[in-house]
Amino acid sequence: MDNGLIHLASPHSFADTQSRLEEIILRKGLTILARIDHSGDAAKAGLKMQPAHLLIFGNPKAGTPVMVAAPTAAIDLPLKALVWQGHQDAVWLSYNSPAWLKERHAIPDALLQNIAGVAAVCEEAVRAT
Repeated sequence: MDNGLIHLASPHSFADTQSRLEEIILRKGLTILARIDHSGDAAKAGLKMQPAHLLIFGNPKAGTPVMVAAPTAAIDLPLKALVWQGHQDAVWLSYNSPAWLKERHAIPDALLQNIAGVAAVCEEAVRAT
């Protein structure tokens, strides 16, 4: 994980992984701020790529104190999760490691809990049912 990314293999289809992720985010009281369909945008430009959707989500009550303490964290917040399909149609869910974000932006230890929940959200989305 030297680049700060955590990749989780999903046993679910691309669409199901995306749906599960969105449902979990909303159930936990977080707000989905943006949905970016990279593959859809590529298709509109006449280009082809494997499915890739980025969700940007968060909670201002959790994220704002982090950005106040470490202003550069704003480049990585709100939280992001990427559902993507790789070779042989494998489905992945990737996100920035909270520990890596802490180190990158010198986020105080006491505020790590404010962003650490992304791991549980993503792990639940790829959990086999």
